[in-house]
Amino acid sequence: MENFEQRWQQVEALMLERFGKLPDMEGMLFLIGVNELGSLPGRKFSKEQKQDLIHVAVCTLLSQLGYYTLTGRDEDGWPHFQEVMPIPTTGLQNQERLLKECMVRYFE
Repeated sequence: MENFEQRWQQVEALMLERFGKLPDMEGMLFLIGVNELGSLPGRKFSKEQKQDLIHVAVCTLLSQLGYYTLTGRDEDGWPHFQEVMPIPTTGLQNQERLLKECMVRYFE
């Protein structure tokens, strides 16, 4: 099995190929959130909605590990999650690594 760094580089290559540049972590989370919302192309989001989309992405990613579970969608189609168990607070660097590992699984 390939190591994490190789798998992460494949995700970055996918982003470069698809968007012509490499989004930062927040940008990648936004893209995942939009994907999970199933938004129509060209839709504009408010600053608050963009933050909500990032939250949707984080919950989606961490649901792979059992931290969250999808409870349903509201009347506007937004997914809602419930925390199942607390996320370990092991520092920003470890949290970013955890999200990156989940992103690798998400895009594979």
